[in-house]
Amino acid sequence: MRRHPLLSASAVLAAVIVLIPAIAIVVIAVTGGTDNWPHLISNVIPRATLRTLILLAGVGAITAIVGVVTAWLVASCEFPGRRLLSGLLVLPLAIPAYLGAYAFAEFFSFTGPVQTAYRALFGFQTSRDYWFPEVRTTGGAMLVLSSVLYPYIYLSARSMFLMQGRAAADVARTLGAGPLKVFAKIQIPMARPAIMVGLTLVAMETLNDIGAVEYLGVQTLTFSIFDTWLNRGSLAGAAQIACIMLVFVICLMMVERAARRRQRFSSQKTTAAVHDSVRLKLSGWKKWAATLACLLPPVIGFAIPVVVLGGYAARRLEQFASTRLLSALWNSVLVSGSTALVAVLLAFLLAYAARTTRSRLNAAAGRLASFGYGVPGTVLAMGVLIPLANFDNAVDAFLRAQFGISTGLLLSGTGFAIIYACTVRFLTMAEGTIDAGFHKLSPHLDMAARTLGRTSSQTLWSVLLPMMRPATLTAALLVFIESMKELSATIMLRPFNFNTLATLVYEDASRAKVEDAGVPAVIIVAVGLIPVFLVSRSLDRKDG
Repeated sequence: MRRHPLLSASAVLAAVIVLIPAIAIVVIAVTGGTDNWPHLISNVIPRATLRTLILLAGVGAITAIVGVVTAWLVASCEFPGRRLLSGLLVLPLAIPAYLGAYAFAEFFSFTGPVQTAYRALFGFQTSRDYWFPEVRTTGGAMLVLSSVLYPYIYLSARSMFLMQGRAAADVARTLGAGPLKVFAKIQIPMARPAIMVGLTLVAMETLNDIGAVEYLGVQTLTFSIFDTWLNRGSLAGAAQIACIMLVFVICLMMVERAARRRQRFSSQKTTAAVHDSVRLKLSGWKKWAATLACLLPPVIGFAIPVVVLGGYAARRLEQFASTRLLSALWNSVLVSGSTALVAVLLAFLLAYAARTTRSRLNAAAGRLASFGYGVPGTVLAMGVLIPLANFDNAVDAFLRAQFGISTGLLLSGTGFAIIYACTVRFLTMAEGTIDAGFHKLSPHLDMAARTLGRTSSQTLWSVLLPMMRPATLTAALLVFIESMKELSATIMLRPFNFNTLATLVYEDASRAKVEDAGVPAVIIVAVGLIPVFLVSRSLDRKDG
């Protein structure tokens, strides 16, 4: 296989671009001084770390139970509405956690429909007459995050259950094992790698969230970074907390990578084809219990937010034409489109380098480039802003000294910072999609084109690119949508008087005007439904 030094160097450069924010955070943490360290170590870090661990454990347990049970039911059992519910269970992926938090707080508030119906049913007059669980707690944050994140486990577990077929389960039944024992002793152990992959993704998304935990009053490490940097004015302290989070992220990514390797091994060792499977037909109360068990998660995670926020939007239709909303929509499209373009170009570069030159250097570049996805948005924002601000200040100082010209903030004061952060965070998504597309193309295509006289560049442009168009468009679409929903990095990096749809919703909710956030929230959800629809179609085809 031919060597391509320039291509390999470009892939390494892309990996370095991804690592710059993490390197900047470590440098700031080490060189920034320890004036606030006694306060942080005694008051902030222990409490925030404990709450983060509790939140991770609670969300992980709930999502694992809901995701695994529903995946097993739709993959292995037959009950009323199974086909429809298998698609509905994916819908909460379209709801960002911060929108779920705003909707749940309104739905379960004193003036919300639940407490209003409760008072009417039992004749209560004021909140002092009865007790009702409070949403703005750690438990409430667990409920909100679990209701929108469980599809990560549902999707990975369901795919594995479908690939397992029925041979192992049938053998266990001939030996006298019942359905539940087969599920617990055979199917779950075989699906454990896929479940671990889903759990690590859930944990990364939980660490990344800031909108939901801030609104619900839960002081996690992510919120502590935000509070220490912006409210307390301690950049070094925020960087030191961010380093603790980077340790969490590295551990999670190691677990996720190991789980993916075991998942690939398990997938290759499945005992029967999907098409040979025969579902267990439930009867009596069991079939209705299965229907209810698969109906409740999408109702809680999707229907409630859509009804609450959609109701607010329906009463404010005039906002769809407001200058404020149109400006935020344009900014969202501009930032998301630019991020998708840059991420796809870098991802294509990394994947093509790995395809043409199978070297350890290219493989390492691909692994390092995937680091950004696990880094929370608040941590990325800090790691992006400081290097860009130093660059802007250096350029401004040089031009002032040489030509008497002030350039101001060229990069850190524009949307470039947001595009950079989102590119680093979602590059893994684009690279994984494009790399999967390349794996579907036989290397013999390249060889055949070369034997017919085509150069490497001609083979790329005339053969590979046309065949890679579906994977490339899918990667761009996924990055575009995720960038449009991104809040953690955007809220910290946006210039003055610059709003995206996500920050517009955040601003209204922060001012206790969730009703005004309905219109931009509905747009975000509608856009988020596109990949959910694509995933549902793919699952339906596999379900056959």
